[in-house]
Amino acid sequence: MSRHFSRRPLGAALFLSLLTACGTGDGLKPLKNAGAYAPPGVDVGEASVDGLIVGHRLMAAGEYELALKAYYRAAGHQGMTVDTLSAIGSAKLRLGRLGQAETDLRKAIELDDSFVPAWNNLGVVLMEQGEYGEAERVFRTAFALDSGQSADIRENLRLALAKLENPTYSEENESNFTLVRRGTSEYLILAH
Repeated sequence: MSRHFSRRPLGAALFLSLLTACGTGDGLKPLKNAGAYAPPGVDVGEASVDGLIVGHRLMAAGEYELALKAYYRAAGHQGMTVDTLSAIGSAKLRLGRLGQAETDLRKAIELDDSFVPAWNNLGVVLMEQGEYGEAERVFRTAFALDSGQSADIRENLRLALAKLENPTYSEENESNFTLVRRGTSEYLILAH
C-alpha cells in the first residue's frame, strides 16, 4: 500500500499564513506612494530633510558619491534648479567626472547667469582640463558678479592668470582651486 499525500493543501496553508503575516495588523503604517510600510513611531506625513543640505554635509565629509545621490534626490523633489545642477556638477568634479561636471555647471549658468558658485566651479573644471584661457574668463566673470567679495574666487583668478601667462607656472598650491557653493562652506580641489 503506497502512501500518497497531496502537497496542495500544505502549499495553500503556507501561502495563506505568509499572506496573513504581511497584513497591517503589525502596527506598520503605509508610506505615501511607496508601497512599503514604516515602523511604528515614524510620522509618514513629516517633510524629509532637504537633499541639498544632506549633500553639502556629505561633500564636507568627503563622501562625494553619496553627496551626488543626495543631490539627485534633491533634484527629484525640487527639479533641476540652478542650485541642484551646480551641486551635482561640483560633486561630479570631485569624483573626477570633468566632462559631466562641465555640462552640469554650464546648464546651471544657462538657468541663472548670475549664480556665482556655478561660474567659479566651472572655472575649476576648466583649469583641471587645462583650458586656462576660458577658465580665466570664467573666474573673471565670477569675480565681477561677486563684486570681488570672495577671497577664494580672487585666489582662483590669480592662479588662472599665472597659469595663462606661464603654462609651466608651478607653485606649491597651484592646483588648490577652491570650489564654492551657496552658503558658508567651501570645497577644495587638491592636486592629484
